Amino acid sequence: MDIIAFLVVGLVAGLIARAVVPGNQSMGLPRTMALGIGGSFIGGLIHSLIYSRGNWAEFHPTGLLFSIVGAITLLLLIGFAQRRGLPTP
Repeated sequence: MDIIAFLVVGLVAGLIARAVVPGNQSMGLPRTMALGIGGSFIGGLIHSLIYSRGNWAEFHPTGLLFSIVGAITLLLLIGFAQRRGLPTP
């Protein structure tokens, strides 16, 4: 059940990040979910840097707020790479 919750949090975080960041992000639901999951890991790193409790590499959702912050960060990095002409997934 934990992995299903992690996927749902990833999907919600990816959808909210795509709604917040201006521009046209042409990606379907699987890529949006992957964006949210990647954002959850980045959010976990940000959370551990701020609160310095626990290990940043642990596999756990850090909560919806930090997942959204991480997904926005990841989406901005992807947009920056695309503007520079760098290959993106």
